[in-house]
Amino acid sequence: MTVIDETADFEILPLETSIGYQIRTTHRLFQRYLQVKIEPYGVSLGMWYFLRVLWDEDGLTQRELSQRVGTMEPTTLTAIRAMERSGFIRRERQERDRRKINVYLTPKGRSMRTELLPLAREVVDDAACTMDETERDELLRLLGLIQTNLVQRLNIG
Repeated sequence: MTVIDETADFEILPLETSIGYQIRTTHRLFQRYLQVKIEPYGVSLGMWYFLRVLWDEDGLTQRELSQRVGTMEPTTLTAIRAMERSGFIRRERQERDRRKINVYLTPKGRSMRTELLPLAREVVDDAACTMDETERDELLRLLGLIQTNLVQRLNIG
């Protein structure tokens, strides 16, 4: 539905038809629901993204971790300190380049994977509980198209 603002020389983009706004709203709801699930385990949403990366690639440098998660280094440092205080990770300065610090999961941080990943799966399943497999596949395909389009426009692919 296209709405024209009679006082301006442009079309209005109603929020209910804005794909970007709808994706943002959906993302925020996913985050809130996931936070409710993981909070009892002492894991904040900020920690979650770093743990997810470290479960797949333990021992990254702080800079690599920032790049993988897509955060600025000060944000990463804040999360790393909180995870260290919680006993989920340890930091180790490299021998050959003392400026670089690698981040490693502790046994406690590693064991959180078996507890938290099923909760994340539950969030996804709950969000899509009224969709069949074909609809889920189609949604993923369409989101992939949107991502591809944006990557091309940004020349970051």
